[in-house]
Amino acid sequence: MTQRVPAAQRVLIVEDERNIRDLVALHLGHEGYSCEAVGDGAEALKLAESEQYDLMVLDLMIPGLDGLSVCRAVRNGRLNHDVPILILTARRDEADKVVGLESGADDYLTKPFGVRELVARARALLRRPRRREVRTDVALDAEEIVSAQGIEIDVARRRVTVDGQAVELTDQEFRLLYLLATHAGIVFSREALLAKIWRGDTFVTVRSVDTLVKRLRRRIEPDPAAPRFLITVWGVGYKFADAGPEAGD
Repeated sequence: MTQRVPAAQRVLIVEDERNIRDLVALHLGHEGYSCEAVGDGAEALKLAESEQYDLMVLDLMIPGLDGLSVCRAVRNGRLNHDVPILILTARRDEADKVVGLESGADDYLTKPFGVRELVARARALLRRPRRREVRTDVALDAEEIVSAQGIEIDVARRRVTVDGQAVELTDQEFRLLYLLATHAGIVFSREALLAKIWRGDTFVTVRSVDTLVKRLRRRIEPDPAAPRFLITVWGVGYKFADAGPEAGD
């Protein structure tokens, strides 16, 4: 028997190949999802900024604005910042998968794919709690402003400044900084950060944590080679410096 879902569950399909776009819309539609399909990244982002969706199926190689840029923009937006994102792509390298997931995607499906697997992954993503919290152990206060050693994190506006200068962060970079800064001095293992930041995403390893930390350091540290904020605790993991400048690799 076909499993039906509430009609209110809306899916935005972003795919420039019409036959694939129609195929995805057809089979998700058969499951009871309300599908809207577009073939252009800029058009998709415009919709994501004006309409609420329950799932986004996003191809990487699309005209107008590439899929990774759309993914990052959606994660940094307000209306659909927590929408589950399933990436579709012909790229099969693990490095490409990691880049997609680190840009904010929740799952990754390579072409060609089976429609049964597509539907199963869509269902799994819709069963997950939405990303309405940055921390998994503490409720997020939407009015909270975190200040730590010259860094200010405005949660409601998803805005970060370092010594008064605005810094643009991806959703994962924002969540990592928020988690560490609100637990200054507390050491998080790579495994703990993987569980808290990625929360069940596939195709990621503890090395993905190192990559994310390096990226965030390049954004916020005056000298990424001698970190002032994000400190490495050798053999354990990472922490936000609790008092005064401290160096670590």
